[in-house]
Amino acid sequence: MLVYVLGLWAGAAGTVSAQGISPNPEINVACSPASIPVEVYPGATRVGTTFCTATNPTQYTEKVRIQVTAGGLAFAAPGSVIVGAYDDAVFEVVVRGDDRMAEGSRTVTVSATVDTANGVACPSCTSNTVNALVTIMQYSRLRVEAEEPFKQLRPKVDYIFEFKVYNDGNAYDRFNIEIANRDVLEDADFQITLPAISTEIEPQAPPDKMRVMIRTPKKQGWSDHYYQLQFKATSEFSVRTEGVANYQTQMVTLYVRGVYLPGFEVIPGMTMLALGAAVLHRRRVEEDHAELIGAEPPEPLL
Repeated sequence: MLVYVLGLWAGAAGTVSAQGISPNPEINVACSPASIPVEVYPGATRVGTTFCTATNPTQYTEKVRIQVTAGGLAFAAPGSVIVGAYDDAVFEVVVRGDDRMAEGSRTVTVSATVDTANGVACPSCTSNTVNALVTIMQYSRLRVEAEEPFKQLRPKVDYIFEFKVYNDGNAYDRFNIEIANRDVLEDADFQITLPAISTEIEPQAPPDKMRVMIRTPKKQGWSDHYYQLQFKATSEFSVRTEGVANYQTQMVTLYVRGVYLPGFEVIPGMTMLALGAAVLHRRRVEEDHAELIGAEPPEPLL
């Protein structure tokens, strides 16, 4: 049977060659888009799709075997398709990335091979191959921690606060640093210095420590006051590419004590002693008056 079919292919060769049509089983494949973006940020679907077209330029009905390699990514594609004479068939190749995987690219290779033509095996048929590029897209994500979320300080003292900035994204990123309420604190007579206003951090790396140097107000007054120091870190990639600034703010509470004069704390005690002495003096005057008029003395206070 195989010899007979091969004879038919060979006999048809002269006729179809004259017509510009392939005399032997053949398949062509093309995929679009050739670049497949895959988002892998938390909550993303993490999938990308390309649509491939298998084209049969011959007079045979072909069963075409589909083979896919995806550079280590999970994928889904049909194992085979049937393509009629002078017809084409469209199939999907879907790839799936891992959650939060690193930014980068992977090559997807799609191969199509004619298994049978008009029901007859074709062991000599060659494959047609096409490549597509999967791009794992970058996303921004960050965390900020305060070493000391609460601090009590005296007026006119210098102190250094430290904050940890984490890059929880999937690619190298720069983070811009600022004090979100700097104007408010400076209006309250704080002095603020940032030794560095940005830092670059590898993804999933240990945090960078950022310092904020402050001097508390020199004229605090008699009362205590609470202030908020708002440390803000912003992903530069989010501003440049994502269109929405991705930032984190961490607050530190500052308790600045008022000014106390030496010995000021004993004044309340002295006041109570003076009040007690006045009461005793009045009691004694009442007793002396009662003796002069012969009346009974008043009852004791205690």
